[in-house]
Parts: sequence; C-alpha cells; structure tokens
Amino acid sequence: MKPWRPSPTGELLMHQHVPPGRRAARARPRTAGLTGAAATIALGLAACSGGTGFTEETPSGADDGVDDGSVTVLIGSSGAAETEAVEAAVAAWSAETGTPAEVLVAADLTQQLSQGFAAAEPPDVFYLSTDQFAGYADNGSLHPYLDEVPEADGFYNSLLRSFTYGGTTYCAPKDFSTLALVINTDYWDAAGLTDSDLPTTWAQLREVATILTTDDRVGLSFAPEWQRIGAFMAAAGGTLTSRDNAAATVDSAENLEALTYVRDLLASGVAAFPSSLNTGWGGEALGSGNAAMVIEGNWIIGAMTADFPGVRYRVVELPQGPGGQGTLQFTNCWGIAAGTDTEAAVDLVTALVSPEQQLAFADAYGVMPSVSAAGEQWAAAHPDQAAFLAGADYAQGFPSAPGASAVLADFNAQLEGLPDADPAAMLASVQVDLQAVLGG
Repeated sequence: MKPWRPSPTGELLMHQHVPPGRRAARARPRTAGLTGAAATIALGLAACSGGTGFTEETPSGADDGVDDGSVTVLIGSSGAAETEAVEAAVAAWSAETGTPAEVLVAADLTQQLSQGFAAAEPPDVFYLSTDQFAGYADNGSLHPYLDEVPEADGFYNSLLRSFTYGGTTYCAPKDFSTLALVINTDYWDAAGLTDSDLPTTWAQLREVATILTTDDRVGLSFAPEWQRIGAFMAAAGGTLTSRDNAAATVDSAENLEALTYVRDLLASGVAAFPSSLNTGWGGEALGSGNAAMVIEGNWIIGAMTADFPGVRYRVVELPQGPGGQGTLQFTNCWGIAAGTDTEAAVDLVTALVSPEQQLAFADAYGVMPSVSAAGEQWAAAHPDQAAFLAGADYAQGFPSAPGASAVLADFNAQLEGLPDADPAAMLASVQVDLQAVLGG
C-alpha cells in the first residue's frame, strides 16, 4: 500500500497517505472483527504478535480484565503535538470527573485495535477511521452513542454519513481534512498570473498548469490514488457507491470523464505524480519546487512550515468539474467499544468533541473541527485555509462497507499506471470488486 499523506488526525490512511519519512505506522487493507473471516484475521494478527497489541510503553496493568471504572483511550498519533493535546484533554476530564483515564499511543493502530477486540480486551475509546468503521459496526463491536452527545446536531452532515452503517450513526467525528489546490505564489507571480486567473473550471486548471510548466517543474502534481484523483471523480459528478452504500457506482460516464481528463493532463506533461518528480508526496513536490501546484489536504500546512518555511503559497478550492464542485474528506471518529462502561466513555467523548476542545486540538496540531460552530471560528482564525473548510459542504468520504479498503487498494495500484491505461477497463474491474463487497 502506498502512503498518501501526513495525517494530523492520526488516521490510518493509505493515505488519509503519510509521505515517506513522515509516516506514523499505518497500513491497509484492514478489516477487524469478532465473527467469520474478520475474526480469523484479527485472531491471526494477535497470534503473530504474541500479545494484546499495545505498545511496549503500555503499563502492564493498563487492562487486567477487571472493570475498575477507568477509561482507556487508544489513539494513533501524528506526533508529539497531537499526543500531548489528547493527553491534556483526557487528563482535564479525568480531574474534573474523578474518573481515572489513560491515553495509549499505538505504534500500529489498525493492528493493535483488532488485537484488542480479538482478545476481548479492547480499549474503551479509540480512534476509528472511515475504512475500518464498517467492519466494526457490522460485527457488533461498537456502541452507538451519538444520540447521547449534546453536539450531535452540530456535526457536518458529510462527516456523519461516513460513520453511518445500516441506518445507524455510531460515533462522533473527531475532526477532519479535505483536499484543495495549493499554489506556489512565487511561480504564479513570475508567470504573470493574477487572482483573476485562479482556476474555477477544469479548462482553466489545464491552462494555468500549462503556463506554469517549465523545463524545471510541472504545473500540477497529485498522488496516483483515489484519495487524490477521486476529487476529480467527485467534481465530474461521479461516486463510488450509491448514497445508501447498497450499490457500486464506479463504472459511470462521470467517472470515466474524470479519469480521461486526468490521464490527458499527465500525458500532456503539465501534470505528474510526485514519484515522477523524485519526491515522496505532494507537499514535497511543492516545497522542493518540482511542482507549481499540488492537490493536497490541510495537513500540508504543518509540513510546509516545518520542512519548507521559505516557500510562499496559497490555498484555493479545487476547480469545478462537469458535475460542479467536488473534493474528498478524511476523518476519524471516537469509537466506543460495545460492552464498556458507556456512561463514562460517552461523557469523555462529549468533552473531547465540544467546540472549545476541538478548537484547542485545531490549534495544537492543525486539524479542522467537526462541528460547524467551531468550524466557523476556525475559519475566522485561519482565513488562509478557508478553502479547506469550504469543501465540507460538498466533500465525499470513504465508502461505509466492510472490505472496501481492499478494493480501493487495488484501485490505487491500477491508478499508478493511468497514463498508459484504459480508464474504462479500470473502472469496470473496480465496479465488479466493489459490488462484490457490497453484497451483490
């Protein structure tokens, strides 16, 4: 599985991936569960590791099978800033309520979470990514608590859809990211381009990418995976599944138009994958000067500050396609294990998703709040990143279906060959595979 972005949300992305050298352990595909094939996978992982799956740093008494009223929280962290922010928030809640609580930082969240469930000793509260969610919801591992959270009506609807399965919305989105167009303003200005040239259509995107392409750089770069190219599919009016996730909709005229457009951009030489530029991901392609524009998410802000502080850039919404505006969103929710002390766990999650706490998390490690009230405050404080938040109104998320991650892993492998591939054949094969995991 190829990496695709640094995840400030701690998501396990093929992605949501982390560029080489900036990667917290994360892998795909992953399906964990307690019954059937999913249980076999989870138990197999546990057997291979010879333990519960928690890191060596985990205190030996973290979970001895006795319910002492404490709450364990398992996260996959992007770095010290995220870890410290979550630890501080959980400690504050613990001090206020008198309930003992501990934050455990996973080395491999996917594996360790599955091992915990397989051993019947899951954490009480945990990060749960969109690609894992459906598998856990399907096998009864999750406590559906959203209706117990006061902020439930304030979450962005597109995020709630990512954590809805079988008509039930299970968990609270903890934060999110979207894709936008990030432009090197020095190259933009040097080419004589102005604000009036900012691309709002695909035709204009091709035009400015052509202008910005030189012997030393390409005009546009993005990773060869659905987690980037899927934004073009969304803007064409395409989707991966029907709204209820009952049917695959991959093999459509809209998606074909999108992949054909992308293939032509690549073939013309005005766009290139980061690997073709000797870079690991879009942020590096932009920061190194090998690309004038990239399609990336708001995690790029921290990377540019840390690794390329001298590069000037701006962020704008992705141009509209034939189907209108489109982008992709990436998120995690706060999962709660079925059978845990749900009252304490729900109370903790309620504190963690409050607007005030989400704004504190946003300031600490660069995510966007998942509740609209906090989002408005975030946008006012970060006007240079407002394009990312604007995408919340029209973003598409990961399909809520067990096994979908494996299908998209194969799709990504095919997309690497897109410049020389037949988009129609590619979509037809993914359609068959995705429909199979949807149950038909």
